[in-house]
Amino acid sequence: MTDPVPLLQVEAVHAGYVKDLDILQGINFKVYPGELVAVIGPNGAGKSTLAKAIFGLLTPHRGKILFRREPIVGLKPNQIVERGMCYVPQISNVFPSLSVEENLDMGAFIRDTPPKELKQKIFDMFPVLAERRKQRAGTLSGGERQQLAMGRALMLEPRLMLLDEPSAALSPQLVTTIFDRIRQINQGGTAIVLVEQNARRALEMSHRGYVLDTGRDRVEGPGSQLLNDPTVGELYLGVSRSRS
Repeated sequence: MTDPVPLLQVEAVHAGYVKDLDILQGINFKVYPGELVAVIGPNGAGKSTLAKAIFGLLTPHRGKILFRREPIVGLKPNQIVERGMCYVPQISNVFPSLSVEENLDMGAFIRDTPPKELKQKIFDMFPVLAERRKQRAGTLSGGERQQLAMGRALMLEPRLMLLDEPSAALSPQLVTTIFDRIRQINQGGTAIVLVEQNARRALEMSHRGYVLDTGRDRVEGPGSQLLNDPTVGELYLGVSRSRS
């Protein structure tokens, strides 16, 4: 995080799914090497839309997106993957008919030979995947599928990982497991953009956070600072201001 040049930079981006109806309205956003950056905000704020615009699933109408100092607007997702970015969506994030191990191998599709050492490292990080390595992914629980999706993304040893609502619909115990793994991945040197409804947990573990509202970046700062910001607490964390 000492590199003064952002790994990812989003500048004045406008994007949406319908012509002349932008969900993102001039978003500015950046991630430095090795950072864990949380993106929070109410439903409809544009959090997932931002992730899709970054990863090439949605082409911005205006603005710039730079990854590793190079413009990526207009590139296809596979071209962005080749540059060192991966994306883990909230749903449909595994190949259900393939085994756990085959899913991991698919994650290394741009490599000539998937490194066995890397696969073992992922099995060490996600023990449940090692236990179910021959099991079809479609039979896994929601939390297990989420771990498999993250493990598959790591097979490319990305510089940046985009995670879209990784804790959605999981039990409290599995949420803790998922957040522990996210922290572990980040401590290994991978920068992470964490789009999350669980705002408090996301900010607690992030280096910096962005609060999105109606398609704009309303507040930005260190995660601990946003946790203690009265306005952020009242609007997005369910904290009531004390009355005197």
